[in-house]
Amino acid sequence: MTTLGKLGIWRRRMDGTDGLAEIEAAGYSAVWVGASPSVEQARPFLAATTTMTVATGILNVWQHDAAAVAAAHAETTGAFPGRFLLGLGIGHPEATAEYKSPLRVMRAFLDGLDAAPRPVPRAERVLAALGPRMLALAAEHAGGAHTYFVTPQHTSAAREALGPDAVLAAEVAVVVEPDAEAARKIAREYARTYLGLSNYTANLQRFGYTEGDIADGGSDRLIDAVIPHGTAEAVADALRAHLDAGADHVAVQALGHGPSPVADLRAIGAALE
Repeated sequence: MTTLGKLGIWRRRMDGTDGLAEIEAAGYSAVWVGASPSVEQARPFLAATTTMTVATGILNVWQHDAAAVAAAHAETTGAFPGRFLLGLGIGHPEATAEYKSPLRVMRAFLDGLDAAPRPVPRAERVLAALGPRMLALAAEHAGGAHTYFVTPQHTSAAREALGPDAVLAAEVAVVVEPDAEAARKIAREYARTYLGLSNYTANLQRFGYTEGDIADGGSDRLIDAVIPHGTAEAVADALRAHLDAGADHVAVQALGHGPSPVADLRAIGAALE
């Protein structure tokens, strides 16, 4: 399987590749390209780096044809061998008018990747997964799972669901800011979108968070658990909690200091060593 390493970053595709060379030099081994990229939209991130694995985080299966994705995967892995990982996801009910039967649609897409003239190997694809059924599908038909907006408790449950061999890559948004109230303000601005999406809120409720925790931008308890903040050392401890809970890889999304917060990421990486 494409190697992710322990520590990566998560970045929206529209934020571009600025700073990636410095982040790569700081020891980050992967970049997850977010905001529903195509395979082609991930290629500039490969061109801008030399050793980092580039993963789509995630390619939305409602928006693509499986055979075309398989062909683009084959072309990209040919140009950048061993450095591209296809992250697939079903997206959100609120964003897709025809959203229905997500497991059936994902299975059909995976079957299409398998049936393509140049199939995508299972080890070179991971699924966005939160609930037990999608995690089970990831364990059976992909190399593993990519989780997002989760707590270490979810990471522990996801590892149990996936079994010992599948890859578990958890996105973790963080704020390097020692002032708790200032950090929570940044975190709530980011969390607003996700606390309005049913797949994320249902997942939080599975782990004991209430409608009161979810309302009004999120309770301090929820915000602190999902979006750790503080000094770089405190943030590193929170990332370590995901690794200790069973994640193979954490994809850090550093908030509050622009789309390429090199200084924050460098400090986190140093503290995590």
